[in-house]
Amino acid sequence: MTSEDQEYGASRRPVEDEVDVVAEETQKPAKGDKEKKGSFWKELPVLVVVALVLALIIKTFVIQAFYIPSESMENTLLKNDRVLVNKLVYHTRDIERGDVVVFSGVDSWDGEFEMEEPSNPIAAFFRWVGTAFGVVPGEKDYIKRVIGVGGDHVKCCDSKGRITVNGTAIDEESYLYPGNVPSDRFFDITVPPDRLWVMGDHRSVSLDSRSHTGDQGGGSIPEGQVIGRAFVIVWPFNRAGVLSIPDTFAQPALQALGESVPLVAGFGLAVPLVLVRRRRLGRKR
Repeated sequence: MTSEDQEYGASRRPVEDEVDVVAEETQKPAKGDKEKKGSFWKELPVLVVVALVLALIIKTFVIQAFYIPSESMENTLLKNDRVLVNKLVYHTRDIERGDVVVFSGVDSWDGEFEMEEPSNPIAAFFRWVGTAFGVVPGEKDYIKRVIGVGGDHVKCCDSKGRITVNGTAIDEESYLYPGNVPSDRFFDITVPPDRLWVMGDHRSVSLDSRSHTGDQGGGSIPEGQVIGRAFVIVWPFNRAGVLSIPDTFAQPALQALGESVPLVAGFGLAVPLVLVRRRRLGRKR
């Protein structure tokens, strides 16, 4: 080996040593990466809790998913469908005829289906979560269509077998279950104030207002028990769609009594007051 080769060899050795050191450093996981992974697993429970709290707030005040447990609203809603229910809508407008509403039947109506009680607190918790997200049905929640509101005269049936509201027949062909008649039993009720007459679209199997005519309110339900309006089907995807109000409920004649009750009552109270005031003014003159 010449003196020149020795000189070059001496200059190469440090480079090789540096390469080995760099390789060792790249193979070792950085300390910051370990800390990031550790912090993620520490934060995960917090993220889960925050997500559940936000879901609970949304469920309680804004929108909730509901599971359809029975055939009472076929073919509008099929068993095992999932719908979203708007809980804010009735803070901005009144409940309308034709709305599909979810309401609580606690301490009143018997369930259309039976569910076993949870065997332990853990099972009860998971049922609560499932109900909140529309995975399992709520045992005392019902879904029906509003046929009459407070003040309406709802009757079955006219000479053509149609239900009438305030003397006006409603055409239910667009949503009534194929082969069903509007009702197989007679009823004639003036819906009390702040209550609703509700019926399922599958009339032959629905346990609705007609099945509770002996209850307080004559089968009608309190508006205060309404949870919200079902406005869209979200599952299964091939049935996804909006739940709109059928055109038959837009007939002007239907408004003859229901919405006019407060106005009529107002005039009824105002007229005597005006007459009394005029008499007093006449006496003073």
